[in-house]
Amino acid sequence: MLRIGMLTSGGDCQALNATMRGVFKSVMLNAKEPVEFYGFEDGYKGLIYGHFRLLDYNDFVGILTRGGTILGTSRVPFKTIRVPDENGLDKVAAMKQTYYKLQLNCLVVLGGNGSTKTANLLSEEGLNVVTLPKTIDNDLWGTDMTFGFQSAVDIVTRAIDEIHTTANSHGRVFIIEIMGHKTGWLTLNAGLAGGADIILIPEIPYDIKKIVHIIESKDTNGGRFMILAVAEGAISKADAKLTKKEYQKKLGSYIFPSVSYELADQIEKKTGREVRVTVPGHTQRGGTPCAYDRVFSSRLGAEAGRLILKGEYGYMVGYHNREIVKVPLKDVAGKLKTVDPDSAIIREAKMLGVSFGD
Repeated sequence: MLRIGMLTSGGDCQALNATMRGVFKSVMLNAKEPVEFYGFEDGYKGLIYGHFRLLDYNDFVGILTRGGTILGTSRVPFKTIRVPDENGLDKVAAMKQTYYKLQLNCLVVLGGNGSTKTANLLSEEGLNVVTLPKTIDNDLWGTDMTFGFQSAVDIVTRAIDEIHTTANSHGRVFIIEIMGHKTGWLTLNAGLAGGADIILIPEIPYDIKKIVHIIESKDTNGGRFMILAVAEGAISKADAKLTKKEYQKKLGSYIFPSVSYELADQIEKKTGREVRVTVPGHTQRGGTPCAYDRVFSSRLGAEAGRLILKGEYGYMVGYHNREIVKVPLKDVAGKLKTVDPDSAIIREAKMLGVSFGD
């Protein structure tokens, strides 16, 4: 008997169900022995507190196109994973106990950076673990692409497309605030696809004077409106010079909901232009996965199934040079894939007239 546990952890995204389906189908169709799949509810919480259910074929019917996760998810921060809960429970010991109680041969984790760090910890504790790269931020080390990313890019691009008409009608400056606290992959790709004039990402601190100059120059040249794609983690050059403590103190006394509203206020005061902020918010995580993610997630799931059937554990299934690959968990955990300011895509965007505020 082959017993496999599976959980989805952290923020949700559009292709979690499609990926789980890929794992389930590839194992069930190719195993030489009976198989049982256990789904842990609400991420690592289910593994910690023993909340699970036996999964069968009916659970995976019709979910290729369904967003979210049939197992539910939650955030259990890695920095608190070694901290006992309010009742003094050792979370790591509890997860191991659940794993051994169910006599699992393997634990499959679908998650992003924090989830992968916890998965690597469990691997180091002796559990058989395979992970799959989930995040709309596309910031997991060791993979060129994460599932959920392309679906999110499509959603944000549509939002920018729809802003163009109202921006043109009213002659306004529009700021679209896009998810991404630490990295700008989503903002960069959606901004390019949507034809944004200015793209602001965490990796390239911006100068408000430069942004104002660009807006005023477009006015002079007859430009009626302007679109700024701004990552929620975008930071000014002035703020980038602050120490972490100083910056946290500034955020603690922030009078604006986010950096986008601060930018809007500065632009209005310096240019006299009317500025509006649009925040797509959690729509970026929602809805049905795009065709690309359905194919990509199915491929990832199939490769995870192959690793399980071969007994190869301690890996993340990733994507490199258009091929599905396995990457040692220890090489992935704790690392962040950021946008290189000197990369080809940044250079090419600048050739097209896009400004990054630098």
